[in-house]
Formats: sequence, structure tokens, C-alpha cells
Amino acid sequence: MTTEKIRIKDVAELAGVSVGTVDRVLHNRPNVSEDARKKVEKALKDMDYRPNVYASALAYNKKYTFCCIMPKHVSEAYWEEIEEGAMAACDKRRDFHVRVKMFYYRRYDIETFVKVTEECLKDKPDGVVVVPSKLAETKHFTDQLHSASIPFILLDSYMPDLRPLSFFGQDSFCSGYFAGRMLMLIAQGQTEIMLMKQMKDGNVASKQQENRETGFRHYMHDHFPDIAIEEVNLPLDVEREKYEEILEEYFETHPNTHHCITFNSKAHLVGDFLLRTNRRDVQIMGYDMVEKNANCVKLGSISFLIAQHGYMQGYSCIETLFEAIVLKKKVNPVNYVPIELLTKENVDFYRRTQL
Repeated sequence: MTTEKIRIKDVAELAGVSVGTVDRVLHNRPNVSEDARKKVEKALKDMDYRPNVYASALAYNKKYTFCCIMPKHVSEAYWEEIEEGAMAACDKRRDFHVRVKMFYYRRYDIETFVKVTEECLKDKPDGVVVVPSKLAETKHFTDQLHSASIPFILLDSYMPDLRPLSFFGQDSFCSGYFAGRMLMLIAQGQTEIMLMKQMKDGNVASKQQENRETGFRHYMHDHFPDIAIEEVNLPLDVEREKYEEILEEYFETHPNTHHCITFNSKAHLVGDFLLRTNRRDVQIMGYDMVEKNANCVKLGSISFLIAQHGYMQGYSCIETLFEAIVLKKKVNPVNYVPIELLTKENVDFYRRTQL
């Protein structure tokens, strides 16, 4: 008899117990003697019985709500890819009555993070995906999830001390180190590199960006210690017209800068400026395959992009919650996504919705 055709009745006959006893053992219910439990467990092992978890989950007919907490974003941004992936996974599992509810907070407004996490807890979700904010506020939220026995997945920034069910994102230190290695393939012989940041109150948007910069600086220190790294901040709390003045002043006073790098998704801010001002001997390297970045890659003002597979991350987070909560499967605790390099020659072959 194949394991796919084994019935509870067959297990009961081999164990010499009732069908009801087998059912109680399979679902870990009470009112089963120790002797009967051992008989059933032995029969299950001897028959290599594997319950159909999909059929059981469908028969249970429970509704599941997964909450996803992420930064507020505009269209064609990295976060939009994550949201699209999450909704695609939800659609795939619609027969299991899975729904995904999105919550958005403003990156530099900690009060909005606290507010949306409170709203999320009121919904009593079955699982949560969260893009971390500041450590203290994120820990306050995840401690409440632990207290309520609600599993959660961290996305984008890995904070192992928070004890998530799982994590999806790049190894950000390795990503920054890799970025340095790739940049210096074309920037050897230079005396300075411009590092573009976008900060507010002296902080970049995420721990992930900080770790990328740390990895990059480690590479440069190890291999090109004599190259100066010149920082330029395009502040998030000023009008974009101001960026033109900041960049013009920088390049006027740093004529030896021919290569730049940024660890956010806004390389196109510099790329567009270089095109408008006809600085064809300067390029910037950045992150994320959003349309504005891709256009600059094709036109030559962005040298490389590192892709993060946002769609795959969003999809995998919801699918992992589904497997862990609905199907009761073990899941991988740490899932680093590939670090892929996009150039003018291969950018058209990258698919935002690939899995």
C-alpha cells in the first residue's frame, strides 16, 4: 500500500484501536491512554503515514489574516515590488481564505510606526511581516507579538535578537562589500569616490543602508585605503530643486570625481543630473531596479545596479507565513536573497516579478 493511500482506518486496524483514537493522536487531542498513543505512533511509523496537510487545512475552513507593515512609498519604488509579491502569494492561497492587510508608516516618523503597529495588534492577525523601524520601537512591537503567540517575519533588515520566525533580505554587509569590489573594477586609478546619501537629522533611512556602507568602507579600507570617500547629502527634508545646487557645487569643487556610489534606490537623482549637465565622464552605482534607475543605466549615467528581488521577497514572506501557520511546516529562519549586478547589457533581462 502506498503512503498516499493509507487511511486512518488502516492505521486503526494495525494499532488495534478505534478510528477516533487515531484521530485524537494525529491532532494531539486529550483523552488518549499512554498505551494507545504508543500503539498508534508505532503504527504510523511502520506505515510511513504522511497526512495530507493541504486537505486538512482546506477542510478546517479557517480564515487567516496576515499583516504587512512597511514604509509608505510612491509608485515604481522598491517597496511597491514587495507589496506586489505579497499580494501575488495571497492570491495563490485564496482557496485557504488567506488575506493580506497592508499598513504603512513614514520612515523618519517613529510615531507613525508605533501607530500602525497598534492598529495591527487590534486586528489580532495570524501572522505579521514587518520592515523594522528603530530597534527600541520595533522590539516593543515584536515583544507584544511574542506574548500573543503571533509569528512574524522580518523583511529588509535582520535583527536576530528579536527572534523572528524568519528573515528575508540581502546580507547587507556582504552586499556593500560586493558593491565596493564591483565599483573598483572600473574605478581603479581614481583618487576619490563620491558617496551620495539621503539623510534626515543625520540618519539614513534604514539599518540595511548603514550595513551596506559599513561593508563598502571595509572593502575600501582593505584594498584601496588611499582613495578618499567624499560624502554628499541630498537631504530628505528639502525641496528637490535644492539637489541641483548641492550636486553642482560638489562637482565644480571636485573635478577629479568620476565615480559615485549610493546605498539607496535613488541613484537616478545623481544619474539624471549628470545627463542634464552633460557630465559624460562621471557615473554612479546604486541599488534597485526601478524604472528611473533602469533608464539611467541604459543612458550610461548609472554604471551598475544591485538588484534586491523585492517581488520575490514579498512573495516569500507571505508564503512562509502560510507554510508555518496553515500547513504547520518548519521554515528556514534566515533567507538571504541573491546579490545580482545589473548593467546596460543585461538590465532588460531582469524581471521584477521573477521568483
